[in-house]
Amino acid sequence: MTEKISLRFTVLTGLILACAFSRMIPHFPNFSPLGAIGLFGVASFAKKWQAFLIPIVATWLSDLFINNIIYAQYFEGFAWFYSGFYWQYLSYLLIIIAGVFIFKKVNTQRVLSASLVASLIFFIVSNFGVWAGGLLYPKTMEGLVACYVAALPYLQGTFMGDLFYTTVLIGGFALLQNRYPILR
Repeated sequence: MTEKISLRFTVLTGLILACAFSRMIPHFPNFSPLGAIGLFGVASFAKKWQAFLIPIVATWLSDLFINNIIYAQYFEGFAWFYSGFYWQYLSYLLIIIAGVFIFKKVNTQRVLSASLVASLIFFIVSNFGVWAGGLLYPKTMEGLVACYVAALPYLQGTFMGDLFYTTVLIGGFALLQNRYPILR
């Protein structure tokens, strides 16, 4: 029994890490697996603390790689975090919380709904962070609206990424479970 649980945990964690690191593959703006790995964690881990911890750690590890290898020239020394990271991580935590409520049962309609909710959460929280923490927009209601309007072109990429990765992860793992019953 422990072997079964350990194998399932290892496969789930491996899939989440692989997706988090797939951010290095060239992609459309905001076409990202990060919201989806949180949703997949909720839909797949029996212990909900794992659904929170594993996707957040995978995201952070991929951020470490991106910040210190790919974008190292933009940081002085080793970058543990980037400016404003807490807004994105807050959105990922809220996506996972939403997933807990949405994925009482996993089906196609809920995958679509969860992907849309994840995209909206990320859009609202991350762009609020751009407005609140940046100098680009005035700290007025008009500035906030301008920030959200300027970000609208990226919402489609966010939704397509969330839908694609959530479908691939949940559907792919279901296929793996059918082929290898030990993963159930």
